[in-house]
Amino acid sequence: MSASVIEAKPNMKWRVVDIAVASVIGVASALIYWLVACFSAAPWGFLEAVVPGLAGVINGLWLFAGPLAAIIVRKPGAALYAEIVAGVLEALMGNMWGGVGTFLIAFAQGLGAEIAFAVFRYRKWNLGTMVLSGALSAVGCWAYSFLTNLQAIDVGKTYGVVYLLATVVSGALIAGVAMWYLYIAIAKTGALDNFESGRRIRRAKKATLAR
Repeated sequence: MSASVIEAKPNMKWRVVDIAVASVIGVASALIYWLVACFSAAPWGFLEAVVPGLAGVINGLWLFAGPLAAIIVRKPGAALYAEIVAGVLEALMGNMWGGVGTFLIAFAQGLGAEIAFAVFRYRKWNLGTMVLSGALSAVGCWAYSFLTNLQAIDVGKTYGVVYLLATVVSGALIAGVAMWYLYIAIAKTGALDNFESGRRIRRAKKATLAR
């Protein structure tokens, strides 16, 4: 199901339910982010040993809060808000990057995810936009990493290029494609009927069954 939508006049006003759902997505994502951080050291080291920079394929597991919140809530700032909530809560639970670092990278990732929807003026909601959102979130992740922890490495040489490509592919597939189909699956259950994004999927499902 493509569920591609181009809205003529998107509703920009946030409702209480929008804030609540975006917050829930952020909280749930924070727990997953934290668990990934706890268990990522071994696979990260293995992938880096195989091809330096290849460990970027794991990064998509820290990028999905923004695209998922945006495709469901469909309000300006939803991607940025959910990613920041996830980052702040992950920092409060404790991780290797510390509070300020986690907040800043969450901001960079959320901003990247937000830009994908903003360039279409919050009117285009489809798989392609989700993939772009995940990919731009990945670019934010990559850029922050090189401006801080990896600043001694030439971004244009092999490691920088491999790390960028691996991170972008991971973001596009995990935060983009996977979150699109997760949204479709959730919407089909009726859990998103308070949102036009959910009702649209339900109507499409009913129309398909009626054929």
